[in-house]
This record gives sequence, structure tokens and C-alpha cells, in this order.
Amino acid sequence: MTNIEKALALINTFATGDTEKAASLLAEGYIQHNLAYGTGRDAFVGSVQYLASAPVKTTVNNIRAFEDGDKVFLQTVYNFAGMGEQVAFDIFRFDADGKIAEHWDNLANKAEPNPSRRTQIDGTLEKDGSDKEATRKVVADFVGDILRGENPDNITNYFDGDKYIQHNTGIADGLSGLGKALAALAEQGIQMIYNKTYMVLADENYGLAVSEGTFGGAPTAYYDLFRVENGKIAEHWDVMETIADKETWANENGKF
Repeated sequence: MTNIEKALALINTFATGDTEKAASLLAEGYIQHNLAYGTGRDAFVGSVQYLASAPVKTTVNNIRAFEDGDKVFLQTVYNFAGMGEQVAFDIFRFDADGKIAEHWDNLANKAEPNPSRRTQIDGTLEKDGSDKEATRKVVADFVGDILRGENPDNITNYFDGDKYIQHNTGIADGLSGLGKALAALAEQGIQMIYNKTYMVLADENYGLAVSEGTFGGAPTAYYDLFRVENGKIAEHWDVMETIADKETWANENGKF
């Protein structure tokens, strides 16, 4: 099995309840960064077992799958035990033995289409064979210059005019749509701040940036997936998740 196939097999155990499969895919010292769950292989297997016992079956619908070195990153729609659909980005790190050794994620409730009638998961699916390092640089530079605000005057350098497909639930297409949304937030006194970026993963023309900041003053994890075309940002999907208060954490590994 490829690492992507292993990652997909693991998340599908939430639907199948196959605890043996889950255990076989995980390293014994599996590190969990989802703050709602305990760390370790046994904790993950216990979650699979718990979902299998629920009266409503869990569903797992993977949308996009990518690989970068020892990491696989996925975009997936989950419905855990009938609690409602959630859009998620998962990142899995594999160890030298090919076992899944570490996991990070960000989840948000599935929402209605945005002002341009785009959803959190539709849009381009195909990869185009681009050099992933070129993609990583475009995404990393954009996140630093624009999202972290280090060189905001460079914003037009990252787009082909107003051509920009947006899947954020509250923002319309185009650089103009982004500007209007940020202006509306400012009028409400809401700031969207990116303070630190922990990793930028890339696979051909797609790059995922994992960042920490605040939204409206609340500690927030930002997962931003970009599709790059001809060196420009062409399409964007994201999941924002408020970081839970530390006293509620089920593990001590932290969100990042």
C-alpha cells in the first residue's frame, strides 16, 4: 500500500469499525494533536471501537489526497455517529517503518455555499504535474507576505488580475471579493490575524499551509489549501478552528 492508501484506510476505519486494521496501520507511539482525543495507538483504536458501537453509522467521504515526503494530507467530509457533516483537513506523518506516527487536523461544520455559490469542497480536483517546491515557495511567500502581513503591498503579485476561485464560506471569488470580506470584518471590529506558520506541505500544484493566530480575539488554527497556476494563487479552500482552552485538552501534545 502507498502512504496515501494507508491514510485513507485509516480514516475509513471510522466507518467500518475495523479496529484490527486501525491498529495495524498505527505506530505504537502514535502522537495525536486533535485535542479532543487521547494520544497513542490504543486511544485511536478505542475511538474506532466507540464509533462502531454508536446507533448511527459514521460516514467518511474523502475529497482530495496529497503526499509530501513522509506526510500525507487529506481533505475529507466526516459525519461522526450522525452528529452532522464536518469538513476536515488531516495530516499524517509516517515513520521509517511505514506506520502512521503522528496526526494533526482541523475541522469545521459543513456550511451553505458562499456568495459565489461555491462550497467548501467543490472545485478543481486534478493535479497538473507542477514542481512541488515551486508551489511551496509561492504558498509560503503568500502566507508570509499577505496572511501574516509581512509585505501586504505585494498582494497583487500573487494573483492573475481578479481571477481567484474562493471556497471560504463567507468570501466571494476574486481579489475584489477578498477585499470586500476583509473590509466587512474591519467594520465589525473583527480582526483575522495570522501569527505563525508551522508547515507548508506541497504536492504538484497544491500547497497546504498550517498556521496559528486569532479570529475576533479567539485563538485559532488556520489550514489553507491553495491551488497554484502559472505561479499565481488560483484557488483556495480552508478550515478555521477555534483552539480549545487548555484545561479541556485530552492530550498534552498541543494543536501544532
